[in-house]
Amino acid sequence: MGSVNLLITGCAIATVDAAGTEYRDGWVAVSGNRIDSIGEGTPPDFGPDVARIDGRGCLLTPGLVNTHHHLYQWATRGLAADNTLFEWLTTLYPVWSRIDEKSVHTAATGALVALARSGCTTSSDHHYVFPQGGGDLLAAEIAAATEVGLRFHPARGSMDLGQSQGGLPPDSVVESIDGILAASVAAIDTWHDPSFDSMVRIALAPCSPFSVTADLMRESAALARSAGVRLHTHLAETIDEQEFCLETFGCTPAQYMERLGWLGDDVWYAHAVHLDDEAIGAMARTGTGVAHCPTSNGRLGAGIARTADLVAAGVPVGLGVDGAASNESSSLIEEPRNALLYARAVGGPRAMTVRTALELATMGGARVLGRDAEIGSIEPGKLADLALWRVDTAAHAGIADPVVALILGSAPPLAALIVNGREVVRDSVVLTVDEEAVGVQVAAAQAALVGE
Repeated sequence: MGSVNLLITGCAIATVDAAGTEYRDGWVAVSGNRIDSIGEGTPPDFGPDVARIDGRGCLLTPGLVNTHHHLYQWATRGLAADNTLFEWLTTLYPVWSRIDEKSVHTAATGALVALARSGCTTSSDHHYVFPQGGGDLLAAEIAAATEVGLRFHPARGSMDLGQSQGGLPPDSVVESIDGILAASVAAIDTWHDPSFDSMVRIALAPCSPFSVTADLMRESAALARSAGVRLHTHLAETIDEQEFCLETFGCTPAQYMERLGWLGDDVWYAHAVHLDDEAIGAMARTGTGVAHCPTSNGRLGAGIARTADLVAAGVPVGLGVDGAASNESSSLIEEPRNALLYARAVGGPRAMTVRTALELATMGGARVLGRDAEIGSIEPGKLADLALWRVDTAAHAGIADPVVALILGSAPPLAALIVNGREVVRDSVVLTVDEEAVGVQVAAAQAALVGE
C-alpha cells in the first residue's frame, strides 16, 4: 500500500475480526481506499500531511452492510400501514406500476441518504418492478448510489407471473422470460465489476415464488452461474407464502428452492422467517445465506425468524432494512438491536449477544454478499469502509461498554462515515448530496405516484 493519508485516533474500536479484537483507545490508519494499520494508544508518526479525525468519545466499527432493500419504495412510504404482506402488495402494485427513471432515481437517492446517515457503507437493492416505458431503472439507482457514495450491489429483479396466470402482481408490471434474461445479460455486461474494490456488483433476483415461474428461476440461476454473479430472492416471509407453495407446488418454499437448484454459497434469501429444521440444515450445508429484516417483518406482522438457530447452524446471516414502504425509517443501525430483541423474545436472554448482533450487521452481511475478504471487519488490507459513532452523548452516558451503547442504546450520532477511503458523512450530515433538496424531490415524487 501507499502512504497513509487518513488517521482516526483516540476512539474505542470493535474490529469484528475473527478473534473479536477490540481497543479501548485505538487508532486506524488509511492508505487510499485500504486500511493500512490499526493499534492501541499513540499512533506512529505518519507525517504532517495526513488528514486526521479526532475519535475521542466515539466507537469505530466496520461500515454496516445492508443485504436487502427496495430503494424505489422510499417514494411510497406510509401506505397500507395496517395490512398483511399480500394485502400490502396488492394495494401498492398499482402505485408502483407508475414508477419511472426519474422517480426511481429520486427515491433511491433519498433511501441511500438515510442508509448513509445510519452507518451503512455497502447496500444491496432488489429491484423487480419494471413498468413498460419506465426507462432504465437500474441505471437510475446505480447513478444515485454513485452520487451518494455508497458501495452498491443492485440485484436485477424480475416478475413473469402476473394475475392472469395465477400470480400476485398485475400483468402491467411483469415481463417475459426472454426480456428478463436479455436485460439481465445487459446489466451484468454493463455494470458488474468483480474487482476487489468494486463499487458496483450485479446479482440476479427473480422476485418470489408467487410472482415468478419455475422456468424463470431455473434460467436465471443458470445465467448467473455462467456469468459468476450471485442469486437473490424473497423466501418464506409469511404463512400466506407457505400456504401458496404447499397448494401450488406441493412443498414448502424451501423445498421448492431446492427443487429448482436455488441452494448454494452464491445464493441468499430475503427474510427466511418460516423455516423448519430440514431447511436450515440444507442451507447450512450449502452455504446459502439469509438477509434478516426484523423491522420489516414486525411492520408487516410476518413473524420472527429463527435467527439464533440459523447462526448456530452456520448459515451466513446478514441484516437488511427491506423496502422503505415496509420500514419507513430504513435505519440500518436499528436492525442489529431489533434482531437481538426478537431473538431474545423467543429464545431467552442468551439467544443473541450484543456482539453477535454487531457481527450480523457487518461481517455477516459481507459474507452474505460474498465480500467477507474485502469488507465487514477492520483489518489491514481490507477496504476502508468505516463508521465512527459518537457514544459520549447524554443518551449514552453511563454505559461503560461502547458496543453495548451502540446496540442497546438509542441510535448514536454518526461522527463520520468512510466509504472506500472517502468521507461521506461528517457529524450526521451527508456531504455528497443536498439532503434538503432530496427531501423536496422525494415529496414531489410521492405526490405524483399516489395522485395527491
